[in-house]
Amino acid sequence: MGRLFLVEVEGRCYRCRFCDSALAHADDILSRSFTCRKGRAFLFNKVVNVMFGQQEERIMLSGMHTVEDILCCCCGQLLGWKYVAAQDKHQKYKEGKFVLERWRIVEEVPEELNLEVRASSSDAENP
Repeated sequence: MGRLFLVEVEGRCYRCRFCDSALAHADDILSRSFTCRKGRAFLFNKVVNVMFGQQEERIMLSGMHTVEDILCCCCGQLLGWKYVAAQDKHQKYKEGKFVLERWRIVEEVPEELNLEVRASSSDAENP
């Protein structure tokens, strides 16, 4: 097997829940209102560090679509799917976009963006 090169994602990103590989930048979310069999899912404009399954036709809540499963390139875990083609003209905006199931990913917030970090003292505390 060949060498695996991972793309690093700077700033807030989503990672594989199973192996912690970076998958998508938080700014690449197009919608948080998608659903999958096990709950919520997010629609992304771009994802990295993934492999694709074979194309297949699936009937989804929004109609018939040609999709490819998205798999983590490190651990092989199923993460979601990519919309290849939509039959309904109102669903064409999904073509080329990626859906990651919310329960399969975790959000990473860099320390400099973490609002729960507290300073050890403030000017108001000094006598």
